[in-house]
Amino acid sequence: MVVVGAGFGGLSLAKGLEGAGVDLTIVDRNNFHTFQPLLYQVATSGLGADDVAHNVRGIFHERDDITFRLAEVTGIDHGRRELLVARDGPAIPYDTLVLAAGASTNTYGVPGVDEYAFAMKTLPEAIAVRNHVLAQFEAASLDPRTVDDGALNVVVIGGGPTGVELAGAMRELFSMVLSHDYPELDVTRARVILVEATGHVLGPFSPSSRWYAKGRLSRMGVEVRLDAAVAAITPHAVHLTDGEAIPTRTAIWVAGVRANPLADALGLPQTKGGRIEIGRDLTVPGHPEIFVIGDLGATPDALPQLAPVAIQQGTHVAKSIRRRVDGRPLKPFRYFDKGTMATIGRDAAVAELPLGIRFRGRLAWVAWLFLHLMYLVGFRNRVNVFVNWAYSYVTWDRGARLIVRPDRLEADTGR
Repeated sequence: MVVVGAGFGGLSLAKGLEGAGVDLTIVDRNNFHTFQPLLYQVATSGLGADDVAHNVRGIFHERDDITFRLAEVTGIDHGRRELLVARDGPAIPYDTLVLAAGASTNTYGVPGVDEYAFAMKTLPEAIAVRNHVLAQFEAASLDPRTVDDGALNVVVIGGGPTGVELAGAMRELFSMVLSHDYPELDVTRARVILVEATGHVLGPFSPSSRWYAKGRLSRMGVEVRLDAAVAAITPHAVHLTDGEAIPTRTAIWVAGVRANPLADALGLPQTKGGRIEIGRDLTVPGHPEIFVIGDLGATPDALPQLAPVAIQQGTHVAKSIRRRVDGRPLKPFRYFDKGTMATIGRDAAVAELPLGIRFRGRLAWVAWLFLHLMYLVGFRNRVNVFVNWAYSYVTWDRGARLIVRPDRLEADTGR
């Protein structure tokens, strides 16, 4: 059995197969699992890269039934039941295949997004945002006149949970940390603008939660632009469809998701957003040997592209494999919605649970912190993140204010 992707779905599947007598190979183009819900904190210097990532081999080093393969999958030979990989690596044979490669950024064809905007789906992308923002402050410290041209402005495009969390954390970084790091700059002139094409932020939430989030962001100093669609992005501005140009050198696009580009190369039926069409049992029609879980698959129920969906689907497929080994028929997947949370800033979050339970403010914020600590992979990561959060809460300091560029690392080491 082979699973492509070491994300939430892939790890959930692997854990569910312990003791099932199945030889499992995990294939990923990275040798680490990324805890994506906290990438925005890496981008805003709240956490380090190794706080939100864990080596895949380290997760399963006590499992003799699991093998890890570092490779980038490029296609499937359905006749031979083999995965094709990049750079002429040996093909990977399978009897049962699980595709769990996740999602990528959907630019909706807006001009300039690919060239001039930052995405926030991967760890390198989050690090790139942090590098760029800090580099802008360093450049402005040498020539403060660039602040008038929007050099320190950050425009976050997309008012979903990631956009709200990123905008709030960026505003806190500017106000409470960088204002002390750069006393020669008037950091109050650095703007954080959240642009959302619809009439509200936090679309999946109730109107009261949306209202609370918008009000809290505004009080923090974030400029929230609703009913504002982006027409194009250029090196020094975000252009809106109403003709306004917001000066900035830092545009962060979190306005949409689509299936991982791998889905386009597999020769399988696809639906909206590039997602692979699957049945209620999470198998591909006509290919009972292939399961698809998480953001890559589109079930008839049109489930949201969220981590809890991937986790529950991974557990379900593990049970399905056990049923298949025992000669029993597969069962349809049923998603249990345990609720949704989003943080806005210190002591501010919204939480909506089943049975109409809703709360916000400090209680929701503490619940958000606890939930994310519990879902983090690895005891060391949980301890590090807890210590970082506690230290930051007491001091307002953020220790991961590092500008790290691969090209500089190679130069410094002589390679």
